[in-house]
Amino acid sequence: MSSGRTHDRITLWALPLVVLAAFRVTLNGPLTAVVCLGFLLGGWMLGPDLDIHSVQYKRWGWLRWIWLPYRGRIRHRSHWSHGPILGTVVRVLYLSLWLSFGGLLLVNLLNSAQRTALSWGDLIDGLAWALTAYWPWWLALVVGLELGALSHYVADWIFSASKGKRRAKKRRR
Repeated sequence: MSSGRTHDRITLWALPLVVLAAFRVTLNGPLTAVVCLGFLLGGWMLGPDLDIHSVQYKRWGWLRWIWLPYRGRIRHRSHWSHGPILGTVVRVLYLSLWLSFGGLLLVNLLNSAQRTALSWGDLIDGLAWALTAYWPWWLALVVGLELGALSHYVADWIFSASKGKRRAKKRRR
């Protein structure tokens, strides 16, 4: 299996291709930048190896504890962690739960401190508005995250395939 440093190098080497492809598809500099940001996040912070004690896991610093339940439930290299699209969706949903919990806690604290009449319905309406009004930006981010994870999957698949061919060659000798 490729090391974390190898995956980091692959992410950096593939970045110019992602920039060119994203700009060709979007014809928009800021959207291209969001795709590239998602690609780097997907390759460095939200990659498939968050299910083990990896370089990606260590990059979360003092927040790495939020990935402990994920690591405990997701088997390494399963479809839930290393599956195209599914793996990224699972990680994004998992992180979204933590962010939602933290956001709700913060809003609740601010409400109690200021004694304002902001309701949970107002928050949900605001989130729904942000998702619908800025859907191209969210889509660009999600595509970038998936491309970053896909570079990881492809590297693992190529390495595993070449390793299998080398073993088969040794057996024939």
